[in-house]
Amino acid sequence: MTFTLIDQKHWHRKEYFEHYLQQQTTFSMTNNITITSLIENLKDKKYKFYPAFIYMVTKVVNSHKEFRTNFNAEGELGYWSEICPAYTIFDGRSHTFSCIWTPVSDDFASFQARYLKDIEIYNGTGRLFPKKPMPENHIPISMVPWSSFTAFNLNIGTGRDYLLPIITAGKYSYEDDEVLLPVSLQIHHAVCDGYHAGVFMNELQALADNSGDWV
Repeated sequence: MTFTLIDQKHWHRKEYFEHYLQQQTTFSMTNNITITSLIENLKDKKYKFYPAFIYMVTKVVNSHKEFRTNFNAEGELGYWSEICPAYTIFDGRSHTFSCIWTPVSDDFASFQARYLKDIEIYNGTGRLFPKKPMPENHIPISMVPWSSFTAFNLNIGTGRDYLLPIITAGKYSYEDDEVLLPVSLQIHHAVCDGYHAGVFMNELQALADNSGDWV
């Protein structure tokens, strides 16, 4: 991975970035993503849904540098060449969760194999971050499979300096023979606008619609 510095003096978002960073403005958007064909394709291949969701989210994020823009450990502004998903896994015995990460490749089958191996190793450890070190270029992805929702918001106390997206999915539901997944995207207005939120949701939907191409 590489981190490319942004020349803020000549950056086209300079005014927007400075204004919304000072205001500490973040916003969230929740959409229902239709996953009917995705569920069918995953069942045909005996694949799991959660790694497919992680795979899709990471693919969209890695397609746009606005979703990869952040401050690095030295406090410098720039964007990562790629993002690694850090996702939560649930421990059914203790009813707690752990956050682990798995590198994503273009091949979904290879990613799911690595995902399953990490689950086997790190689930049930009783630790919040059992897989270390956590890569600096990660985004948080989680799922609340026990309940659907129409909105979701996660607040970070140090949100001023956290510019990467936060993605949360809920329990999917059925409506008119379609399967709908609520997906919440939270982003910092300093680096992303409503347009970018729309791009994220539309491309996530497109990946679900065309899942036969990659599942």
